Order: sequence, then C-alpha cells, then structure tokens
Amino acid sequence: MVLSDIDIIERIGQGDLTIEPYEEDNVEPASVDLRLGEDHKLVTRQYQSRPVDSTGDGSELRYEELESPLIVAPGSFILTTTLERVEIPDDLVAHVLGRSSLGRLGISVHQTAGYIDPGFKGQITLELSNHGPAPVSLSPGQRICQIVFEELSSPALEPYGHEKSQYQNQSGATESGMQFE
Repeated sequence: MVLSDIDIIERIGQGDLTIEPYEEDNVEPASVDLRLGEDHKLVTRQYQSRPVDSTGDGSELRYEELESPLIVAPGSFILTTTLERVEIPDDLVAHVLGRSSLGRLGISVHQTAGYIDPGFKGQITLELSNHGPAPVSLSPGQRICQIVFEELSSPALEPYGHEKSQYQNQSGATESGMQFE
C-alpha cells in the first residue's frame, strides 16, 4: 500500500521516517518532492574506441566535477544527488520517480536505480540523462524528483545497512560500487 500525504506527514512527525531537511510544502498527495543537491559528476569515457568492460578494472570511465547551475546537455549522463538525506524504516520501501515537468523536457532522473531498500540511510544518487533536443539548466534546491513510500507486508528481516550494503550513509553523487575483476 502506497503511503498518502497524511501517512507520510504522520510518520515523519513520529520520527519513524526521516527526510532532512524536511519541508512539509514538498509533500504531495502520495509522495514527497526531493530537491537537487550541489554535487554533480559528468560521466564520460576515457577510451572512446572500445566498449566499457564491466569485467575490467573500470578505467574506461572518467568522472568530472561540475559546477552549479547544472547544464544537462542532450545525450549527457550525470551523477548528482538529492539535497535531502533520507532514512527508510524497516517496514517501508521507496521508489524515486522523475517529475513530469522535467520529463517533458527530456530529463530522466534515474536509469534503473529508483528503488530504495528498507533500512537505507543517506542522500540519493540520481543518474540524470537528457533525451531531449536542447540543454536543460537545473539549479540546486530545485525540485528534481519525487519519492513514493510503500508499506511492506512485514518489516524486512535483513534491511539495508548490513555489511554488504555498499551505499549506506552515502553523501553526494556516489560512483558505482560495482566490483570489477
């Protein structure tokens, strides 16, 4: 069951669900709008003549720090972060979704990583792409995505945060934790 605005406000008020900094004006009927943070990394390829090899050492990718405002060029891929830090309780799961106003400009906020496990704590790394025909300017503090909360049938037996949880307490635009062999 998806939490309504009433449920979200109540759980935040009880301290059970954390969104910091929290602005009640960002609560929508069944989600909370999250804002763009200040850490941005343009992902490019160091070696253009070969495919990125997920079984290699990862040296094909290069991460370039970007300044604000963030200009998302057509075809670009940028790791960025939400301004807010979230803490998801063990009985909820969350989904990060793009905002329709940005989607209509060609901006997607995640590729496949829109799922937030029970027990996760930290800022949310977003994988921005511009599929549209024109560059789009984004400013820190601007509403960039929304987070939807769903109740589990029971609390997770082993919530995120155990020893194999590579992104627990992440801060800023966090690069892939994929282990290359």
